Parts: sequence; structure tokens; C-alpha cells
Amino acid sequence: MQCLQDQDALIPRPRGTLPKVCAASLAAITIGGIMFLSPERLFGWVAMVILTLTLGPLLHGLCLLAEEMLYHSNTRYRGRGLLSHVLPACGFGGKTLLAAGLAGLMLYLAGHPLPHKSQCWKLLILASVLYALFKSLGVLGPSEVEVSDICEGRKMNVAHGLAWSFYLGYLRLVLPHLEASIAAFRATHHISSPFCGRGSRKLLILIPLNANISHKLEDEDNNIRFYDNLPNTEIDRAGVRRRVYKHSVYTVLNEHGKAHECVVEYATPLLTLYSMSQESSAGFGEPERRQQVLLFYRTLQDILERSLECRNHYKLILLNDENEDDPHFLSKAILRHLQQQEKEEFYLTPPDDGDGAPVGTNFAKMVDPLVQISSAIDRDWHHPEPMSREPTLMYSLEEPQPLKEPVENTDHYYGKI
Repeated sequence: MQCLQDQDALIPRPRGTLPKVCAASLAAITIGGIMFLSPERLFGWVAMVILTLTLGPLLHGLCLLAEEMLYHSNTRYRGRGLLSHVLPACGFGGKTLLAAGLAGLMLYLAGHPLPHKSQCWKLLILASVLYALFKSLGVLGPSEVEVSDICEGRKMNVAHGLAWSFYLGYLRLVLPHLEASIAAFRATHHISSPFCGRGSRKLLILIPLNANISHKLEDEDNNIRFYDNLPNTEIDRAGVRRRVYKHSVYTVLNEHGKAHECVVEYATPLLTLYSMSQESSAGFGEPERRQQVLLFYRTLQDILERSLECRNHYKLILLNDENEDDPHFLSKAILRHLQQQEKEEFYLTPPDDGDGAPVGTNFAKMVDPLVQISSAIDRDWHHPEPMSREPTLMYSLEEPQPLKEPVENTDHYYGKI
């Protein structure tokens, strides 16, 4: 499982709630300290601070509202309602308005914390106006982490769109037909061991971190050779009758020259990410490209894991570009994933002991058959093996039969076999 651990070390996990926990802890500690030092003015101070923090965004929202209403009400909102669309888009949300109203009521009931009432209102208005100014100038703008968290949470990244497009426009259409294509391929081709393993019967999708894709795999690694194409899958799509989708079969050689056949291809949306990073007008550099590739992998993995049509028909392979110096890195990565898939299966055939017979065959000939059966049952009972194949639903087409009548069979003689 080493390759899975390596992938987990590269793929960023979704951000959690630790910032909220830290902020709540700091607020509790600070409020507790103020309550200990001057409890009589606690509610006034808290109300004034909350009112300042909510009035600032509301004033900034007014500035945004002026721009939206004057220049973008028709083009961006298509004449939709002011209260239902434009105001929430400018920051006049229900939570902000509710917090400001409760803070104003609390300040009115608790009284002003400053000695003079005019000082309290001057400080409140000045802080709110300066907040709106600094917010408009970008001084109080969201950090990169906040922007990243918002884009990931709302699925607004380039990687999210590319992953969904790759799934809806390609994988969901072709993967359900993959097994039939491989069966047709096996019927017309004669190769050493055609798709005998579970991993070989899947579509291997290569996702390099640098998004640099070669159109021919043999150009990347001379241990990979093109063998042939699977039968075409023809689907009526977007007005095109019998649109053709195809997959290529490659022969991958290991270090001993043994051939392994598999269906493998790159994730084509990565070509878009790489091209965007080469265009200056896209504002998409190499660090952003690498981050988007990782998000593409994580998003596509989440989508495919929930897809019933694609289940057990694919394998995502994340390629780390740190090993580009190895000329056979690509073939080794493919073979490592194929072997990992094969290890998940339980082989019923025992290994060979060197003389052409399974291990332990000669020894088993000298053991009593009853002892062999007893030992096998004991081994299966105490050391159950994993399933030898993927779980399937088994049912019978025969009609149910009535239960048999009990038969008396206790009349026997002891000592007889």
C-alpha cells in the first residue's frame, strides 16, 4: 500500500474547523478577562464592539450597492429583485443585519461604556467608516487561505469544473462499456495473458503533477509500447450521431522483460491546465497549476467513488514529477498499481515449489486425506482469507421447493463406519 500512502501525502485534505475553535477560545479567554477586571461594563463593551464590526461591513455594502445598481443591475442580475438578489450579494445578509440589531439593542439596555455618550458614538461611527475605507482599498481583504477555502467550499476552482466535465462528458459515458470492449478485444486478439488480472481490466488514468502530457506514452518510457485500440464505443452525443470514443491498449514491460497489457491514458483536462499556465493573460502560474492538479485529482476521486456507473472500472494514478530523472518511472508506476490490484485478490492456486508442482504437493501425498481435510477446515476457520473476487449479488431462477419431512436416521450400530 506504499503508493497509496505516497498519494495521501501529496493530496491536500479539505480544511477543517480549527480556525473557528481557536477564535472561539480566544474570545472566551478575552471576555473572561474583561469580566474579571471590570464586570460592570462588560455588556456595554461587547455590544459596542459587535456593533462596530457589523456596521463596518454594512457601510462597505452600501458602497458595493451603488456600483451594482448603477452599472450592473441589468447585465449581472437580469432585472431580478433588489431584496432577493442584489442586497445579499452586496453583504446585506440576514446574519449581519440580525447581529447589528441585537448589538444596538444590547448597547441601549446596558448603557454606553464610555464616560461621555458623544465619545461612544464618535468612536463607533469613525471605526465603521475607516473599516469601509480599508476594506475597499484591499487592506482588510481576504487572505489567500480564505479565498482558497471559499473556492474549495463552493466548488469554484478551475479544477472542480474540469473534473466534473471530464466525468460527465467522458468517463460516465465510456466506463460502463469498458468491460464489453475488453471482452470483444480478447475475442479477436491473442496475447500472452490478456487482461487476466482485475487491475488490467480497468482504465488506468494518469494524472501527472506537472500537467505535462505526452501524446504518445512510448515517448515517455521505452518500456511502454502501443499494442492496439479497443473496439470503438459509439454514442449519440450533442447532435453528433454515433460519436466515437476509443481507448488504447499498451504493453508495459517490467525489469525482467515480462509483458503486461493494460488500458491506460492521460487525463485530458490536464492539457487545459498546462496551456493556461503558459498563457500570461490567464494569470495562472506553476504553483497555482500544481495546486489545481491536486484538487482535480481529489475532486475526480470523490466523484468517481460515488458513481455507480463507473465503480470498479477505473484506477487513478497520481504521478509525482520529482522522479522525472528515471527513464522508466512511468512504466514502474503503472506496474506498481497493477501489482497492487492483483495483491488485493486471493489466489486459489498455490505457488510453485520449483519442480512444476505446487508447494507442498509432494508432502501432501504422504499425509492421510482425512488429516488434509481436517487441517484445511481448521485453517479456514481460524485464519479466514479475504474474498477471492469482488462481491456480487447471487440469486436463483428456480422456484422455491417445500421443506423435506424429518427422517429418522438414529438407528445405527456403533463400531461400524
